[in-house]
Amino acid sequence: MKLIIPALVLLLITGCAHVFSEGASRLVDPSATIARLRKEPGLYVGKFVKLGGTIVGTKNTKEGSEVEIVEFKLGSDDIPDENSASGGRFLAVTSEFLDGMIYKTGRPVAVIGEMKGLKTLPLGETEYTYPVIAIKEIHVWKKSDLYQYPPPYYYDPFFYPYWWYGPPYWYPYHGFRYW
Repeated sequence: MKLIIPALVLLLITGCAHVFSEGASRLVDPSATIARLRKEPGLYVGKFVKLGGTIVGTKNTKEGSEVEIVEFKLGSDDIPDENSASGGRFLAVTSEFLDGMIYKTGRPVAVIGEMKGLKTLPLGETEYTYPVIAIKEIHVWKKSDLYQYPPPYYYDPFFYPYWWYGPPYWYPYHGFRYW
């Protein structure tokens, strides 16, 4: 009995692990949003921010790597919510090499980094001003991390009269499907 309680506590603690270190999370200015970074960059230069979104592209040069990201709000688990409104794009830069196969287009990502300023680059037929974030920590999400598990009542035989229409089954991207 003495070993069961510590084992359960350890299991609960590891189940709630965050993707960013505690030290990096403490540096983040919670008032910094992408809209504020673009509107008032002078107030946030040198401050640490936490942003996330979907990768648009990765470019590697002799100086390092540059990841272009479309911003989406982060949930409490630091997973970007692509159903939320986007605040625009930003650049995450580092002097290290970031492999384009890992940081590839379409993957969700979360970044903690220092605001360095704004950079204007061509985007299609126009010019676009990007906030530039120097990466302190970055996390790319795998598709298996984003999998939606069925609700617990899915396994309840009295939830749905499956003997009439056939059992429901869980389709990972659209919810329940019926026969």
